[in-house]
Amino acid sequence: MTTLFHAVYAVATVVAAVSIGAILPFLRPDMDPEVGWLTGAVVLLAGGLVHEIIARQEQERATAGRLDSLQQTVEALADALARQNAILDEARNGGGGPGGYETVVQEVKLLQSLVGRLTEKRRQTEAPRPPGSLTRKPVDSGVPFLAPQAPQAFASPRAFEDEAPPQAALAPPMNDASVLEVVRDALRADRIDIYLQPIVSLPQRKHRFYEVFSRVRGADGALVMPDRYLDIAEREGLIATIDNMLLVRCVQLIRETERRQHAIGFVSNISAATLSDADFMKHFLQLMAQNQALVPKLVFELSQEQLRAGGAVTMGILSQLARIGFRFSMDQVTDLDIDVDSLLRHDFRYLKLDRGLVLDPAMASRIADLRRRIGGEPIDIIVEKIETEDQLAPIVETGFDFGQGYLFGEPRPSRKPA
Repeated sequence: MTTLFHAVYAVATVVAAVSIGAILPFLRPDMDPEVGWLTGAVVLLAGGLVHEIIARQEQERATAGRLDSLQQTVEALADALARQNAILDEARNGGGGPGGYETVVQEVKLLQSLVGRLTEKRRQTEAPRPPGSLTRKPVDSGVPFLAPQAPQAFASPRAFEDEAPPQAALAPPMNDASVLEVVRDALRADRIDIYLQPIVSLPQRKHRFYEVFSRVRGADGALVMPDRYLDIAEREGLIATIDNMLLVRCVQLIRETERRQHAIGFVSNISAATLSDADFMKHFLQLMAQNQALVPKLVFELSQEQLRAGGAVTMGILSQLARIGFRFSMDQVTDLDIDVDSLLRHDFRYLKLDRGLVLDPAMASRIADLRRRIGGEPIDIIVEKIETEDQLAPIVETGFDFGQGYLFGEPRPSRKPA
């Protein structure tokens, strides 16, 4: 509002008030002259109030405009700062700074130590380790150390879905001995691949996490799926090495997304064998201590059966991880009689339920009871194995937090550097 407008408005208001005060008695001879001047004063006061309202509205608009301009400036500065941080990170990665070459070397050495364990002589008299045992059995193989390599690149949270090559063909049916040989050879040649599947928020379907899976790739490029090799690897004492390699690769992925300013988390299965591997956990925790910012982005997942079988020992190890800042998820839930308080005490923040369980009318009351007990607590439910829109509709209608399944994206290989 210009100064000229203020002046004109003030003069016009005064003129109108004086005119009313002077003319009104002549128009109404029976009116007391004081009433005319009083009416003029009222008009003057009303005009002043209207002017004040208009001036304040104009001032508020001007203030809002300045705030918008300041906000845009702040956002531009934040973008510039992010770009400069990215440049600094690139320089550090190339120059051995924090999170750069030295960290990569540390990770490669850790991987070397993991695979190097396969060179140990198998004890001739040692019986096969029963599934679920917390002890690891040494294995042999004559495995050379891994050659140093850069971490896998992860260009954007969704880049692998659009640009990753098609999944390799599945390996033909094999007996257990052949599968075991393929697993050992894959460990020797570093052919344990990482596959990622999105976990989305509902109903927005925004990618919030990626679950990390392992795939064993044979020398011919064919894939051996986890449901074929996990039990065999568990029985032969190889599962901890596979899990450990997967975990280190996962940390490399998290660092890449952090460097590129992507707000995405990762969920990685961790076995009882890995938790009980004191040497690996010691080195892994040292690695994470140097990368504390990455800890909140990694969620460890254990099955309900593993948690019950591990008992106090497993829970004690999880408590140590929780003190560092790690969070946990429980999957493969078959028994809905869940101790919610125990999960909270051990920093479980996610609970996975099979879509078939959630949509089973016979389980509706028990699902509702579980959700009631969880309600208000910092535990989110992830409904997995959602494959169609028809399956999703009732899940969204009942207000579940997260979804996972082929409807939102199938597991795909993480991208590697060109």
